[in-house]
Amino acid sequence: MVTSYEGLPGGVAVSHLCVYDWPAADGLHGGTPHVHLTCSEAYVVTGGRGAVQTLTTAGYEVTPLVPGTVARFTPGTVHRLVNEGELRITVLMQNSGLPEAGDAVLTLPPEYLTDPETYAAATTIPADAPEAERERIARARRDLALEGYRRLREAAGPEALAAFHRAAAALVRPRLADWRERWRAGAAAAAAATEEQLDRLQRGDLSHLADAVVRSEQPSERGKFGMCGRLDVYRGA
Repeated sequence: MVTSYEGLPGGVAVSHLCVYDWPAADGLHGGTPHVHLTCSEAYVVTGGRGAVQTLTTAGYEVTPLVPGTVARFTPGTVHRLVNEGELRITVLMQNSGLPEAGDAVLTLPPEYLTDPETYAAATTIPADAPEAERERIARARRDLALEGYRRLREAAGPEALAAFHRAAAALVRPRLADWRERWRAGAAAAAAATEEQLDRLQRGDLSHLADAVVRSEQPSERGKFGMCGRLDVYRGA
C-alpha cells in the first residue's frame, strides 16, 4: 500500500540548461538533435532567446523560444535547440529524468545506428576525461548528429523518419527492462500514491496528512555536458 511519493510531483524530473552557443555548419548555434522513445519533455524558457526545431510525421516546424514560453513535445519528436542569444531553459522530463538517463537517441547517420556498440563509440563522453576533451567529444557528436538530421529533413516522404525510429527502437531495446523499473518506482508509484490518498479521503481517513514533509536540494552536478547544452542536474529529481 503506497501512501506517499517522495520524488518530484508526478514522477517528473528537472534540470537547468544553458544551451550550447557552438556554431554549426548551417550557421546556427545550438545543441544536438535527438529523439525520445517513451518520454514527453517540456521546456520552460527562463532567459535569452532561440528556437526549437522539430521533425515529426506531420513535418518540420520551428517554435520560437523567449522567456515565459513553455514548449512541450511527445515521444517520437526529433528536436534540435537553436541558441539565438544566451538561451536558458528549465527542462521538465517525464519518468524521473529518463530522457537524460537513457531515453535519447541522437540523429546520427544510419551507419552509426546499426548496433549499440557502434552508437556508443560515437556518442559516449567519458566522465573522467579532462573538460577540454569532453567538450571536443560533445561538439563532434553534435556535428555528426546534425549531419544525420540534415539527411532526415532533406528526405522526401516519411520513410526516412520511420527508418530512424526503427533503428532508435532497436538500439534501446536491451535497456527496456531497466526503464520499466524506473517507471514503476517513479510515475507509476506517484499515481498509485494519489489513488490511495483519494481512497483514504473518501473513507474519512486523514492519517497520511500527518506524515507531511518538506524537502529541498541543490544540483548534484553543475555544468555537465548534455545533448543540448551545459546542465545542472538534481540527484533526487
